[in-house]
Amino acid sequence: MTGQPIPVIIDCDTGVDDALALLFAVRHPAIDLRAVTCVAGNTDVDGVVRNTLTVLEQAGAPDIPVGRGAERPLLEPARSARHVHGADGMGDLGLPAPTRAPADLDAVSLLRREILASPRPVTLVPTAPLTNIALLLRTHPEVTRNIERIVFMGGAVATGNATAVAEFNVWHDPEAAAVLLTADVPITMYGLDVFTRVVVPGADVHRLRASSEPGSRLAGELLAHRPAHPGEAPEAEEAGGLGDAGAVCTVVDPAGVTTRLLPVEVSLAPGPTRGQTVVDRRPRPGEAEIHEGVRQQPLVDVALDVDVDRFVKLYLDTVER
Repeated sequence: MTGQPIPVIIDCDTGVDDALALLFAVRHPAIDLRAVTCVAGNTDVDGVVRNTLTVLEQAGAPDIPVGRGAERPLLEPARSARHVHGADGMGDLGLPAPTRAPADLDAVSLLRREILASPRPVTLVPTAPLTNIALLLRTHPEVTRNIERIVFMGGAVATGNATAVAEFNVWHDPEAAAVLLTADVPITMYGLDVFTRVVVPGADVHRLRASSEPGSRLAGELLAHRPAHPGEAPEAEEAGGLGDAGAVCTVVDPAGVTTRLLPVEVSLAPGPTRGQTVVDRRPRPGEAEIHEGVRQQPLVDVALDVDVDRFVKLYLDTVER
């Protein structure tokens, strides 16, 4: 990639695969990581702050400001994913406590400051429940004038993981996700349809785990914690999904995903569809629109396919740089 680095802010709930995303972002020369903001999700928000600072330290990152954000969703209680990410949210790898400290500013204030101060429009990459982003957009709507695009990991066209139809980040705070869709900036949805497909082969994970370089070794340990095919042969067992890191790969290499600009809305009603991202792929209006009138829904670039080998190579080339 040529030209100036892309100013990026990541909003995360670190998290094994958020950590993989951070490792990539600090090591790719096309990304200028200006700040990281933290929200409750995979673990509690203080754990997220701790994990984020540790990952940045292990990666040898410069002193990037880290902001503590929302402790819980807008309406719901917090519901962690420790059963996936371990009691500490980081695979229980026993990583050292960080020596760095978070910024004095809260996440929303830090987001506002860094977005408005950036000499070029910022790409915002939420890989977590969207509570901080909703609070930002409602409190400081002027930030949208300096946001180039929002690339968020969340949602699903087909099958959910938190429920049969809802993906965890959107399900955790559906109202916040609905606010995100009103941002009036270009939005890319990197959802479960592509998220689950980008898998690093076991041989590569093994090589990373054996590395003497702390950041590469951490990437290997994180990947090994999230086996793509649990219960299979040991070499398959070690293969690990990139998860959230694929959303950051999309910022650097948007041609690696196939997207379509489609209407998307979030189901907010109680019941089995709460948190579903309803993506309208129909070629023409149906009876509901004919009888009830067309509703205006936000148009989102929805990732429908991904070049797996391309993203795996991009990731490995970057973290082993």
